[in-house]
Amino acid sequence: TKEPLSGVTVIVKGQSGGTSTNSDGAFTFTTSAKIPLTISASYIGYGVVEKQVTGNTANISIEMEAAVVLGGDVVVSASRTPERILESPVSIERMSAATIKDIAAPSFYDALNNMKGVESSMQSLTFKSINTRGFNSNGNTRFNQYIDGMDNQAPGLNFSVGNIVGITELDVDNVELLPGASSALYGAGGINGTLLMTSKDPFKYPGASFQYKTGVNHVNDDNTSTKPFNQLDVRLAKSWNNKFGVKAAFSFLQAKDWFANNYSNFDRISRTVKPGDRNSDTNYDGINSYGDEVSQNMRNVALSVQNATISGINTGSGGAIPNIKSLIDGAFGAAIPNAAQQAGFLSSLPAALRPAVQNYFPFYVGLKANLIPDQNVSRTGYNEENLVDYDTKSLKVSGALYYNFSSTIQAVAQANWGTGTSVYTGSDRYSLRNFNIGQYKLELKGEDFSLKAYTTQERSGDSYISSILGSYINEVSKPSTTWFPQYIGNYVGARAAGQTDAAAHVFARGVANTGRFEPGSNGFATAKDQIMNTTISATSINAADPTKSVYGAKFDDKSNLYHYEGMYNLTNAFNKVVEFQVGASYRIYDLNSAGTIFDDLGRQIDIEEYGAFAQIGKKLFNDKVKITFAGRYDKSQNFEGRFTPRITGVFTVAKNNNIRVSYQTGYRNPTTQNQYIDLSVGGGSQRLIGGLPEIMFGKYKLDANKPFTDVSYRAFLASAATGTPNPALLQQYTFDAKGVRPESVQSYELGYKGLILPNLLIDAYGYFNQYKDFITAVDVYQNVGTLAAPTFVKFGVPVNAQGSVNSYGGALGLDYLVGKYNISGNVSYNQIGDLPVNYIN
Repeated sequence: TKEPLSGVTVIVKGQSGGTSTNSDGAFTFTTSAKIPLTISASYIGYGVVEKQVTGNTANISIEMEAAVVLGGDVVVSASRTPERILESPVSIERMSAATIKDIAAPSFYDALNNMKGVESSMQSLTFKSINTRGFNSNGNTRFNQYIDGMDNQAPGLNFSVGNIVGITELDVDNVELLPGASSALYGAGGINGTLLMTSKDPFKYPGASFQYKTGVNHVNDDNTSTKPFNQLDVRLAKSWNNKFGVKAAFSFLQAKDWFANNYSNFDRISRTVKPGDRNSDTNYDGINSYGDEVSQNMRNVALSVQNATISGINTGSGGAIPNIKSLIDGAFGAAIPNAAQQAGFLSSLPAALRPAVQNYFPFYVGLKANLIPDQNVSRTGYNEENLVDYDTKSLKVSGALYYNFSSTIQAVAQANWGTGTSVYTGSDRYSLRNFNIGQYKLELKGEDFSLKAYTTQERSGDSYISSILGSYINEVSKPSTTWFPQYIGNYVGARAAGQTDAAAHVFARGVANTGRFEPGSNGFATAKDQIMNTTISATSINAADPTKSVYGAKFDDKSNLYHYEGMYNLTNAFNKVVEFQVGASYRIYDLNSAGTIFDDLGRQIDIEEYGAFAQIGKKLFNDKVKITFAGRYDKSQNFEGRFTPRITGVFTVAKNNNIRVSYQTGYRNPTTQNQYIDLSVGGGSQRLIGGLPEIMFGKYKLDANKPFTDVSYRAFLASAATGTPNPALLQQYTFDAKGVRPESVQSYELGYKGLILPNLLIDAYGYFNQYKDFITAVDVYQNVGTLAAPTFVKFGVPVNAQGSVNSYGGALGLDYLVGKYNISGNVSYNQIGDLPVNYIN
């Protein structure tokens, strides 16, 4: 059209320097490169134009043509060196800035679902976990995510919190996705996939950009009225004389999150949904209802009250009444004393002892008359919507300074910071309020080398555990040591008065719930605010005087990650006869949760990791075949070192048609939580602990006092339900003396990518993965009481599965050009085999 085009990126091919055109389509820059040289011009939605300059460098005219080119993308992540996507030795997906501009999705991160082989788990509007090749989970520790070369994981979680602290949409240059293992090039982790996001630099993308999105959600939602969804994005970038560049980006999102309102009855022993609700099941435990995880056996509580009364009366009487139960038995024999008889007996006692014995009589009668059933009763819980903040917010701010020392050497100082309010589902429901992460990087890079140092600073803000919050509001309103005896005493009274079992339970719950903090009341708001703002580690239970107890559900995590790495490309040193790269890295996890997540109260926990890699590639047979070998060695201070090799081959069977084959290995260390977690979840019904010997054996003595398996514990409970508990059913679980260890995978892949027609691109692959030492978890029950009066504590412990776990699958993708329109589609299949039983996956 001959119209001027502004914002076109113009660079000298093979160098980092360049500029962009102004509003008149004009450009100018200086370079140290010698003539002849090649100028490359690129712009979103247009084909790349290269023009050779051999003489006069003034009045250079370049014409751009709108185009969509299949298979023309250049990728870096597959081999850590630029190559055409058609010639990549492993499966790779790419999303360019042009693609992002045209995506039919709320954001580029949502559009990742459209990529071949990708699946996601969405816990909140702003918290989505991406995965490839199976084993999807809400907190995916088998998948790595990088932003401008920085590992985007939260140090205290070991996985990325979606794009809460990610890259803003206007600042995305490209996204590359590697399905499958990538440890050989990127280190531990990413054994199922790696996502690499690259932001725009101010030399290629100068100027100001603004974007505003709005919409509505909760349409026809019974929980709330229709709510607005708003997002604002701004990007500013400027460069001077192709030497100095600066950019800043801002993004703010605000919306109403979806409501978690599944109140199905959950069996925590079998981890399955069972029939019943609060009206029909006395031991009801709603999935999204919290506080009702606290449960007690009615007969056990009655026996506990009886034993406490016997001990208390013995002490109060100075030993004159060593066993009040025996004294009552002697007074009434086999008969059940009525109210008048109970009053007469009380009058015979010293006045100081009468209140305690009067409180004991319902339990005495209930046990003697067999009115107290051997069944569990749970406390009345609170719905999640009354405990969790659904007002989702996400604020992201980033900035960077660039300085070009020459046309090939560049220094970058970069900062990314983000905060948000969201909800995460793991072993519990975690309300992430004002959660924030900052990433700060210094980098020096050239044509053949890169030096990088960055840190990730995680801050939990005002985040808390929703189930602990619900349980502790109950405890503040009325301690369980009071609530359960009240419930059982009134149940016995109702049964003795002739009420049915169901009616007696309703009556007992109503009395026990007297004084309960109802949502919306001042008492509820005060207790909720106090517990939300008190840390977990500050919790202190005062059994003698519950009013002096301190309850906290808040995290206090300030964990950090420090990472240093360098890479050198020796290809030019070998005159490009072979491609050869080497690199090394060093990392420290600095865990600091003040005892609210990790076993770090009063001590410092640091984890050091280091590694190095080398890769060599060679083209053979007139460039028809390319073979690449890569290997990496990594060592963590808590585990033995690991070597992960990779061998790939690309075979050109015709122009723009390639077959790829690869053998890759990968591994991941147990996460920081797998190693050091020490956290009560499920309203206090379970304790998650790390799999290192110092915690399992040193702190909780799971070797000296061996716990029992989940299956055998359930069998024991079933026998107890019949009235004849059988301890012989309990089977001990023996942990590996070395504790949990790294997981590894061997991956085999065969794929094809090619242009069947100039306007038809086909990409297909099949893979087979074999995992060894697959990291999973077990639930075990440790008896901290006696066989006669057992008291079980439930632990969740990470372990390695026995034997191997296999997975396999494949995918097919098609891209078809019709004029300037690209029609694409894909299908994928993933299957797991040999998944071990009796593990939590």
